[in-house]
Amino acid sequence: MKILLVEDSATLRHAMRSYIVEAGHTAIIARSGEEALQMLENDPVDMIIMDVEMPGLNGFETTRLIREWLAGHWIPIIFVTGLSDDENYREGIEAGGDDYLIKPVSMMIIKAKIRAMERIAEMRDQLNRLNNELEALSQLDSLTQIYNRRSFNELAMQQWALTKRHQLPISALMIDVDHFKLYNDHYGHPAGDTCLKKITQAIKSCLHRTTDLVGRYGGEEFIVLLPETDTQGAYCVAQAINEAICKLAIPHTTSLSGVYVTASIGGATCLRTTTHSLDELVKNADRALYKAKRSGRNRALVDEVATHKTILVADVDPTSVQHFSDLLTAHFNILTCESGKECFEYSLDLSPDLILISEDIMIMDDQLLCQELARNPKTSSIPVTIFSDMPCPKHPALNANLGIKACYDKTQSAPTLLNNILQLID
Repeated sequence: MKILLVEDSATLRHAMRSYIVEAGHTAIIARSGEEALQMLENDPVDMIIMDVEMPGLNGFETTRLIREWLAGHWIPIIFVTGLSDDENYREGIEAGGDDYLIKPVSMMIIKAKIRAMERIAEMRDQLNRLNNELEALSQLDSLTQIYNRRSFNELAMQQWALTKRHQLPISALMIDVDHFKLYNDHYGHPAGDTCLKKITQAIKSCLHRTTDLVGRYGGEEFIVLLPETDTQGAYCVAQAINEAICKLAIPHTTSLSGVYVTASIGGATCLRTTTHSLDELVKNADRALYKAKRSGRNRALVDEVATHKTILVADVDPTSVQHFSDLLTAHFNILTCESGKECFEYSLDLSPDLILISEDIMIMDDQLLCQELARNPKTSSIPVTIFSDMPCPKHPALNANLGIKACYDKTQSAPTLLNNILQLID
C-alpha cells in the first residue's frame, strides 16, 4: 500500500517511515496539513497516518477537508496523538478518523494497525466490486445479456439529450420475431430461448458504433437506438438485421412467413428533436412495425416521425375502412384493425390520438371494447368516437357512460368529417 505520513516532527517522521517500510509498504511524507492536501491532489494514496498536533492546520481540520474533498471515496485515516482523553477520541472520530495511535508509537503496534486497516480496505474493495457486478447485472436482460427495458430507456434518454443539444438526427428500430408464439408452441421454450439468443447476436453484429444501443423490449421484441442516423441509414441497418437473422437459417416449420425464423422491423427517424420526444420516436417506430407486420412480415419499414396525428380505425368492413382511409390519409396517419381485441391491443401499444370504432364492432363485443378503453389508464384519455349508418344525434351509445366523445355518420362529407375530428384532437 501507498501510505501518506503527515507529521511535523522530523524525529517521528524518520522513525514511523522506517516502521511503514519495514511493514512492506511505501511511505510518502508531508510535513504539514497544508502540504498533505496539496500532495493528495496529484498523488492518490491507500492510507493516511495523521499527526493531530501540528501548527497551521491540525490533524482534525486536515482530515475534515480531506473527507469533504474525497466525498464518497473512502481511505483509512489513523490519527497519531499524545492525547488519550475521551473528548479527544470523540472529536477525532467526528472529524473522519478511523483509528488512533498513542505516542510513543511502537513498531509492533503500527504494523498491527496498518494490517487491520488494510483488511478493512480489502473488504471495501471487494464489496465495491460485487456492487458493480450487481449493478451491471441489474441493467441486463438475464436471457440475452443485452440491456433490459428499464436500462435501455435510461441510456436512450441520455443519447436523446445529446442529440437534441447538437440538433442531430436520431432513429429507433422496433424488431419483432415473426410468429414466435408458434415457434415456442412447436419447438418448446428452451429452443425458443436459444433462438432469441441467436437473434440477439445477429442484431448486435449489425451495430458497429459504441453509441448504438440495443435492448430487449418484451418477450420476442427488441429495440435499437441509432444516434446521428437518418432515415436511409436506419433502413440500411434494419435491412442488415433482417439479412443477418435470415442467414441464421433457424427452422420454423409452423411459421406463416417462411420455413425459417424471420423478423419484422419498424423504424422511425426524428430529424428535428427540438419539437419531438423520445417517446414519440419509439411510438412511431412501433407504428412502422405494425405496418411491416400488416404488409406481410419479414421486412423492414422506416418512416420519419409523424408530424400528423394518428387515428386508429376499427371496422370489420374493408370497404368502410378504405372509405375513411381515403378521406383522412392526407391529413392523418391512419392505422386500421378488424376486431375489438386488436383495437384494444393497438391502443395500448401505439397510443393513437383518436380511435374511430364502427357500430358493427360495438355490437359484436357488446360494447366491451369501449368499457376497457375507458377503464385502462393508458387509453382512458384517448378520444373515442363511433361511426354508424344511423343518424348520430339519436345514437344510443352517446348516452352510455363509455367515454365516447362523438358519433360520425358514414355519409359525412370529407370537409365536415375533417372539421369534426380536428375539434376533438387539436
